[in-house]
Amino acid sequence: MGIDDAQIEKLLDRARREVDEGLLPSVQIAVGYQNEIVAEAVFGDATLDTRYCIFSATKPFVASTIWTLMAEGLVDIADTVATYIPEFAGEGDPHQVAPKASITVEQVMLHTSGFPSAPLGPPMWSDRAARVTKMASWRLNWEPGTRFEYHPTSAHWVLAEIIERVTGRDYRDVVEDRITTPSELGRIVGIRPDQQSDIADLVLVGEPATGDELEAVFGVRELPGSEVTDEVVMRFNQPEVRQLGVPGGGGFARARDLAQFYQELLHNAHGIWEPTILADAIGTVRNSLPDPMGVPANRGLGVILAGDDGKSNLRGLGRSVSPAAFGHPGAGGQLAWADPATGISLGYVTNGYDRHQLREPRRGTSIASLAGTCAPRSGS
Repeated sequence: MGIDDAQIEKLLDRARREVDEGLLPSVQIAVGYQNEIVAEAVFGDATLDTRYCIFSATKPFVASTIWTLMAEGLVDIADTVATYIPEFAGEGDPHQVAPKASITVEQVMLHTSGFPSAPLGPPMWSDRAARVTKMASWRLNWEPGTRFEYHPTSAHWVLAEIIERVTGRDYRDVVEDRITTPSELGRIVGIRPDQQSDIADLVLVGEPATGDELEAVFGVRELPGSEVTDEVVMRFNQPEVRQLGVPGGGGFARARDLAQFYQELLHNAHGIWEPTILADAIGTVRNSLPDPMGVPANRGLGVILAGDDGKSNLRGLGRSVSPAAFGHPGAGGQLAWADPATGISLGYVTNGYDRHQLREPRRGTSIASLAGTCAPRSGS
C-alpha cells in the first residue's frame, strides 16, 4: 500500500480553506514519500516557486549542521559552550544563579540553558563581534539543565557562532555546503538582496484571541510573553534581515524544500549524516521537562518528537502521527515534520501571520492530522 490519493485531496482542500475565506494571502503545501515529493499545491497570490519565511522551522537546518560536526570530532555536545567560545562565559558575575561557563552545547540545543529571552536583536545582530560581546553579557534565568523554556533566537545564535569557530567559515555558507546543497535544496539562510524577488512578503492577519477565548481553553486570560512580537515578525520583510539569516528563525524555503529535507532525514540518501548520530538526534528524547504551560518538551537534539502522551498536536505534529514522528514548526503556522512509521513528510508554509493564538494552532493541527493519514503505518 502507498499514498492514499483521497486523503491527499482532503489535505489539499483543507490547506486551501483560509485562502478561499480571505484570511491568508497564500499558502504552499507539499507531501514527501519514499524520498520524493508526491503532492504539492499553492493557493492564493503565489506560485510553487515562491519562498516563505519559515521562522523556527529553520532550527533543524542549523542543528543538523552541528550533527555533521559531531561526526568529524569538531564538536562534542557534552563540552561547555565556553570550550568553543571562551568569551561566552563572561566575567563570572557572583550574582548569577549559576556560572555561564557550565552551560553545555547539549543544553543549548535542548533549550534548557537558561537564557530563553537573552537580547540579541538589531542592529547588533548584523555584527559578529557585537553578537559575541552581547552573549558575554547575558544573564541566566535559572540553573542550566533544570528547566525548559523555548529559546526563540538566542540558542541558535550560539550554535551559529560555534559553527563559525570550528570551521573558520560563515555559518550560512556552512549550512548550505553541508546540508542544503547535498539535499539538492537551495540556500535556506542568508539570502542576498538580488535573490529575494521570489520571497513572499509577510502580512499580519486576524486579531489576537480575547481573554475569554484564552481562559476557556487554557484557564488563563493571558499567555506567557514572547520576544516574537508583530514588530519582530515584520522585520523579516526587510532585505537586510533576509540576508542576515537569523539562525533560529530567519530561513526562507518552499513547502517542497521542507518536505524534501525531512525525507532526507528519514532516508539519509546522500549520506549527509553519520547514521548513528542521525538516529539518536531524531529518535531519542533528551528533554522531557515541562514548558511554562505544563507540556513536556519531548525534544531530541534539534527536533521535537511526537511522543505517546497524546500531546503531539501541541508540538506542531498533529494528532494522527506515530510517537516516532519528529519535526519543528515555525511561528505563524509553518509546519515541517516526518513520520518514520508511514514515510510521510510534510511542508506547509504561509505568508499570512495569524495573530489569533487559538485559530493558528488549530489550523496546524487539522492540516498535520490529515497529512498523517495520507499513507498507512508500517505493519498496519
